[in-house]
Amino acid sequence: MNGTALRTWSLAQRLTAMVLGFVLLTWLGTVAVAWFVTQHELNELLDAHLAQNAALLATGEVDDAEDDAVVEAPTLLHKYQSRVAFQIWHKGRLHARSADAPEAPMAPAATRGLSNQRIGGARWRVFTVARLDKDRVEDVIHVGEQASARRHVLLASLRGSLLPLLVALPLLAAGIWWAVRRAVRPLRALGASVAARRPHTLEPLPEDGVLPEVRPLVQALNGLFERVHAQLASERRFTADAAHELRTPIAGIRMQAQVAQGATQDDERRAALAATIAGCDRATRLVEQLLQLARLEAEVTDADARAGGRGQCDLAAVAAQQAQDLQRTAQARGQHIDLQRPGQPVPVPMNGPLAAVLLRNLLDNALRYGPDGGRVAVQVAPATAGEGARLVVEDAGPGLSDADRARLGERFFRVLGSGQSGSGLGWSIVRRLARLHGLDVALDRSPTLGGLRVTVRWPAQ
Repeated sequence: MNGTALRTWSLAQRLTAMVLGFVLLTWLGTVAVAWFVTQHELNELLDAHLAQNAALLATGEVDDAEDDAVVEAPTLLHKYQSRVAFQIWHKGRLHARSADAPEAPMAPAATRGLSNQRIGGARWRVFTVARLDKDRVEDVIHVGEQASARRHVLLASLRGSLLPLLVALPLLAAGIWWAVRRAVRPLRALGASVAARRPHTLEPLPEDGVLPEVRPLVQALNGLFERVHAQLASERRFTADAAHELRTPIAGIRMQAQVAQGATQDDERRAALAATIAGCDRATRLVEQLLQLARLEAEVTDADARAGGRGQCDLAAVAAQQAQDLQRTAQARGQHIDLQRPGQPVPVPMNGPLAAVLLRNLLDNALRYGPDGGRVAVQVAPATAGEGARLVVEDAGPGLSDADRARLGERFFRVLGSGQSGSGLGWSIVRRLARLHGLDVALDRSPTLGGLRVTVRWPAQ
């Protein structure tokens, strides 16, 4: 039977086959042990009978008649008569034998005791004894029995004890099949209950009356239903919020396009087109953040994050690159990014693209909510004994109240009255990255710049 056919078997069929296979192996082992034990004991008994018969024959007297006549024992009416034979040799001459004994010696002259011989194409068990007269061999007596007779007696002895077991095997197989099918009935009922559920039905399965072996499966399914329900609810909220947030920049772009279309002055048209481009930029950033967050939610941003190792990168180099990329954005408002980093690399257990996403969102928020002409301080500290690498981003903005800090990271949450546009997704991305990589993110007020200070700590290696 190939492995493909075996994989298509049901649980009941597999259990039945395994139990029946074990029972059959046990039965065969019992037969083998009974065979060898009974054969040994039977050989011991029949060998003793051969020795006793040889001793009996050795007690008789053999005359020294001159004729060559051989005395033959009378034929007895018994079914094993032809399988038992004896010979008496006197001074090298066959003196007497049973009716079915051969005329040639049943064993070599030098043989004594028990031996296995082949006579006339059949195997014999022969016991040989010699009678001495003044250290000379006078008579040699052979008593033998065919091995087939012993085998017949052995089979007859075992038949009575093993035949009932052989007859009981089909009944045992039927009983095992019935018991296994009855035992897996709760699993079939559970499968039917799950198969009958509608796709949107995520209520937990009842655990009352469930067998202890099946309860972990039911609990796992209920946990899966709960997670799927939470995920679906989150996706519905995300879709609704994303649709709402995308509607605002699209409506603004449409309005500015209509203004540009109806403008009669070049300055008015240029202003409307510039506003249209700015709206497109905001919509583009919103879409990018939505895609980043969706990938992070699926935990498949890249192979490193999915595998758990998450790669490694130089945090100082990533911070320098992101500060350089955002310099133009900072200069547009007269802002300045002050980067402090050590002269050597600062390795962290996080791949480069994800570290760049983290830095870009923190810097973008600091620049967005900082004042015109303000400063954004970025500090990268290497790992020390018992503490991992550290990233600190400070701005000169208005900071956050305790209530706003508690809500920071919720999707599409924005601080009211800041006067800055945004989607509120940047902090959601930061929080998600922190959960994926075990980062510690702390928020407080900057003692030097007066705005928000964000401290990100990597786990100690």
